[in-house]
Amino acid sequence: MPEVVVKGMSCAHCAGAVQKALEGLPGVSEVQVDLASGRVIFAAAAPVSQEELARVIKAAGYELGGE
Repeated sequence: MPEVVVKGMSCAHCAGAVQKALEGLPGVSEVQVDLASGRVIFAAAAPVSQEELARVIKAAGYELGGE
């Protein structure tokens, strides 16, 4: 399953916003957010580009982090 790091999450609401944003992408499911580490894993029916991930995460008010 793909994994990304999201910066700027500080509460359960933040985690929910990121989860909802990623689940809005076509083919993305099973989004799991680890608030403590900022790591997000998800299942994807097809590859999702880093640019697309960064776009939806930024639209939710957060930032895609580096590994």
